[in-house]
Amino acid sequence: MDSFLKTGKINQEQQSTSSGLKSKDESRGISSSTTPWVEKYRPRTVDEVSEQSEIVAVLKQCLEQGADMPHLLFYGPPGTGKTSTIIAAARQLFGDMYKDRMLELNASDDRGIQVIRDKVKTFAQLTASDRRPDGKPCPPFKIVVLDEADSMTAPAQAALRRTIERETKTTRFCLICNYVSCIIDPLTSRCSKFRFKPLSHDIMLTRLEHICNEEGVKCAPRVLARLVDASGGDMRRAITSLQSTARLKGEDGIEEVDVLEVVGTVPDVWLDRMIEMGRMYDYQKMDGFVEDLIFEAYSAAQILEQLHDKIVFSTDLKDNQKALICKSISICAYRLQEGCSEYVTLLNLLCSVAKALKC
Repeated sequence: MDSFLKTGKINQEQQSTSSGLKSKDESRGISSSTTPWVEKYRPRTVDEVSEQSEIVAVLKQCLEQGADMPHLLFYGPPGTGKTSTIIAAARQLFGDMYKDRMLELNASDDRGIQVIRDKVKTFAQLTASDRRPDGKPCPPFKIVVLDEADSMTAPAQAALRRTIERETKTTRFCLICNYVSCIIDPLTSRCSKFRFKPLSHDIMLTRLEHICNEEGVKCAPRVLARLVDASGGDMRRAITSLQSTARLKGEDGIEEVDVLEVVGTVPDVWLDRMIEMGRMYDYQKMDGFVEDLIFEAYSAAQILEQLHDKIVFSTDLKDNQKALICKSISICAYRLQEGCSEYVTLLNLLCSVAKALKC
């Protein structure tokens, strides 16, 4: 440790140890790179962004014209490429110095009204050159990226509105959020709005197959298809789950059971048993079933999500039964968010399902 602190290098013994660890990882088929796959395979250019063809076409026109780039508002489900798109656009606009020309703040940062007045305003007031260090021309403005802008307070959004008005000549703003309804109207009217739709099954499957080929991961197409279904159109979640499963299995190959274990998906047998218990209308058996389900340590929110999909697409239930059960699921989901007991909530839901099935 002293050697590392004084010279900035590790000694020979540490080098041999770390090299031994590296060869051990390589022998297990694991890449020696510590970069998460989400960052490693993030799009580098706007053309590499998947599925969002309209947004890519508009941004390519803005990149060609440079200074005509408007303020942007990206909204849509998580994991659809909102942040990756603006970072790729900044990389194409400014080259290697894109990090100096971009200020990125997300929900983990303090973004109250004081931060908007100080940090964002100070950065926006800085002037920018129209030349890169290599002599190539670039737009004479900077980019401020406010990720998860829907979590900003209303006073902070109001303060940001005035900053956008004053600093348009030197700064472009990009607001990123999941729910555009949480952004005040004066901000949305000043930005070009782009909706990012969930990625299609085929697009995600193709991307995951490419990553498996690059990383040497053995995974059957049906297993990848199961992973895509469990991700719900969220590419970031799919890639992270794939990396976690690959680290778990090494070179043994990924099976469908491994995907379900890592993603936390509830097996269909539990959902079928839940509906069967509702048909039996026996409180003692329902109570024992909920206890067994809790001991399996599945997320109650995940159970509600999968049960909802199963009920909606079921062909054995009447429409009024589906409506009553879905209403009970929504009430239970709200109670879970408020901090209610998972055991009591699931037991209440099962009783509601049993009552609905008697209709």
